[in-house]
Amino acid sequence: MAESEEEVDVLVQRVVKDINNAFKKNPNIDEIGLIPCPEARYNRSPIVLVENSLGVESWCVKFLLPYVHNKLLLYRQRKQWLDREALVDITCTLLLLNPDFTTAWNVRKELVQCGVLNPERDLYLGKLALTKFPKSPETWIHRCVSVCACAYLGEAAGRYPSNYNAWSHRIWVLQNMAQGNLKVLHDELSSMKLWVSMHVSDHSGFHYRQFLLKALVGELSQAADWASPRPSADPRRAHQPNGEVAAPNGNGTGNGTAAEDRQRADVQKLFEEEIELCTDLIESYPGHETLWCHRRHVFFLWHHWRSELSQTGGCRGDESPGRSPLRPAGAGSGAGEGGAKSAQAMDVDGPSSGGGAGAGVGGVGGAGAGGYTQDSKRLKRGPLQPGPPALHSEYSFVAKTLSGCRSPEQSRFATAYRKWLDSVIGQ
Repeated sequence: MAESEEEVDVLVQRVVKDINNAFKKNPNIDEIGLIPCPEARYNRSPIVLVENSLGVESWCVKFLLPYVHNKLLLYRQRKQWLDREALVDITCTLLLLNPDFTTAWNVRKELVQCGVLNPERDLYLGKLALTKFPKSPETWIHRCVSVCACAYLGEAAGRYPSNYNAWSHRIWVLQNMAQGNLKVLHDELSSMKLWVSMHVSDHSGFHYRQFLLKALVGELSQAADWASPRPSADPRRAHQPNGEVAAPNGNGTGNGTAAEDRQRADVQKLFEEEIELCTDLIESYPGHETLWCHRRHVFFLWHHWRSELSQTGGCRGDESPGRSPLRPAGAGSGAGEGGAKSAQAMDVDGPSSGGGAGAGVGGVGGAGAGGYTQDSKRLKRGPLQPGPPALHSEYSFVAKTLSGCRSPEQSRFATAYRKWLDSVIGQ
């Protein structure tokens, strides 16, 4: 058994490394525990991995725990420098032995926030710690900060309509624990589809869905910008993000164009599916203002995303761009004049404002009731797939809604949506 300070340092460094290697060797470890062993009987590592169970021989804990504890405290007090990888390893070892050490959880939270540590791996460590210390309060608090609101939101929001606090906390969790994680954002958007379909009047739930859509558009747009070729002094050569120079292809575009087009196609698909969801819900549940407000928000974001593409030369379509660009998901600039108008409450007119079927869609390039074609009469789940959102298709949707509308509220909301299109998008 190691006794001198130098031998203890060598021992614990090896044990920390062995624990890290065990997780690399088997990322599916689902149980941890102490192996009763008062003394080191063999000249071997005290870390034992059997199938999906990780064991630590008890004799080394009295050396290992003080070492990693002091290391982390010295780092926190700015008396010793540790790189990020070392911080991940030391906090992992420390929390497996003592999960009630709050400082270690706080350090890992900071590592998650700066993108060094995957949030899923952090939750995985908490789950492992609970197999040995199921009553650890600090572990449960840490998991609550990162996951509880997401896990129980459906029940809480269903029990209390428009539960603003719960939805706001869920947004905070994603912003701090899953920033830039496209899989988490996609999963959240997909899982929320059923929820909003069952709560068509809950503004808070749709606001959360709008947050997810903005975040996804922002991440995908950023990826597209990173993939796009950088301008150089020689127009025949495009610099890649890694500093290498790529020759253009036969179409005169750099190698990043294919990746850029894929990202933009993903963004377009997001909007197509969201507008289709709005259409299905509005037709299935007439007279709910929340659904019309959500459609307005989605189309506004789509319109200004295309407007931004047109300014960068990437807009390829038949829809005219708008006036002011909107940088999706917090790019540091506001939405401009159109954004200020869209932020206002929807103006709902009374029946005297022309809510009839033939009111007010003329002059929009054949998009009125007379221009309603057979293609737009497709079944919801027929062979024809929905196209990208466009201004003329929105006018056609309003005209169709008004022509067969029996609900006074539905007629008012459709007319108000058409007025919003005229005042904000159509200019």
